[in-house]
Amino acid sequence: MSDLDRVIHEPARLRLMSTLYVVEEADFVNVSARTGFSAGNLSSHMAKLEQAGYVEVTKEFIGKRPRTTYRLTDVGRRAFEEYRGALADLLAAPDSTNGPIVGDPGHCKRRARPGDEDSPAARSR
Repeated sequence: MSDLDRVIHEPARLRLMSTLYVVEEADFVNVSARTGFSAGNLSSHMAKLEQAGYVEVTKEFIGKRPRTTYRLTDVGRRAFEEYRGALADLLAAPDSTNGPIVGDPGHCKRRARPGDEDSPAARSR
């Protein structure tokens, strides 16, 4: 998992990055509604993403009402795309990423997967 960006990989920040990836920008109310995060949780995780340079935070007033908007920076968009690619690679080749089996291989069996010839489903055919 060393190829996965640890800032993005945290579940709450992954959800925030995913939410912002599909829009140009979103305001605090919209992001909070889409994610279900509390105000404090949302602000805390957005601050970490902002520190990493992944999110741009804009605070302004519309009349007398404060409005906070978020958008992915170019760096954040690239980082998320790289994260998605690294995760896809990891999931596509799980056997090769786990490294060699150390010790007696007789004590370690790979779990059968759907479609394997030795899977319970295949044996019942």
